[in-house]
Amino acid sequence: MIPGLTLREPRYQWGQSVRACVDLVNDGSHPEHEENALLVRAGTAGEVVNTGFHAESNTPVYLVQFGERMLVGCLEEELEASAGEPPCP
Repeated sequence: MIPGLTLREPRYQWGQSVRACVDLVNDGSHPEHEENALLVRAGTAGEVVNTGFHAESNTPVYLVQFGERMLVGCLEEELEASAGEPPCP
């Protein structure tokens, strides 16, 4: 953590149902899949299972479980709440 940095409040919380706004592709963090392979299609439902921050940019990062076996790190602009919030920009 950077001294004096106040973390901004994340939009999504643990256990919250979300949907992917965009197709999510492998950026190399899933070695069992080819790089740039489609991991999750836009519109697929998931659940936030952890929230962290990229300290240098003060950006929330979400670990989202899609289905039984797919965990993907996502940024806010890649997600939308499943109910009660406007769709992705």
